[in-house]
Amino acid sequence: TGSAEAEVTPDIIYIGISLKEYLNSNKKKVEIEDLERQLQTAVLNAGIPKENFTINNISSYNNWWEKKKATDFLARKQYRIKVTDLSKINQIMSAIDPKGIEYSNIESYDYSKIEALKQELKVNALVAAKRKATYLVEGIGEKLGNSLEIQEINNENYPQPMYRANMMMKS
Repeated sequence: TGSAEAEVTPDIIYIGISLKEYLNSNKKKVEIEDLERQLQTAVLNAGIPKENFTINNISSYNNWWEKKKATDFLARKQYRIKVTDLSKINQIMSAIDPKGIEYSNIESYDYSKIEALKQELKVNALVAAKRKATYLVEGIGEKLGNSLEIQEINNENYPQPMYRANMMMKS
């Protein structure tokens, strides 16, 4: 068996931004459409392609902490932006009404050359396996022959479903 690994810096970053309607000082609702328009304009001005800007979720909430009960719900939308330059986030965030931003976070990372990297690492693992086999057989005074079989064991981490065993007790 052989293994190989490499450390890479992600060059694709997925940013999550949540916008929410709110009541301004005049108790007038700042609409989600206005906030969304600000975000869309900021994303396009930052040079991010339209297809890299998507809606993740839509929800609503009520200001239960206000003294008077609000009769209408306030909208909330979460967006996902794919960027290759993290400095563009500052440009985007500064173009949006700060009271309308509920949160922002890094959702995930990716590497654009991941498939080429996987191929290179598999070859390096195979070379390491051959090197290991060579010194092991030489240790017992033999010589390494041709490969009989090559197996690829894919040990990438993917979320696996968890199954729970149901047990019944009889009394």
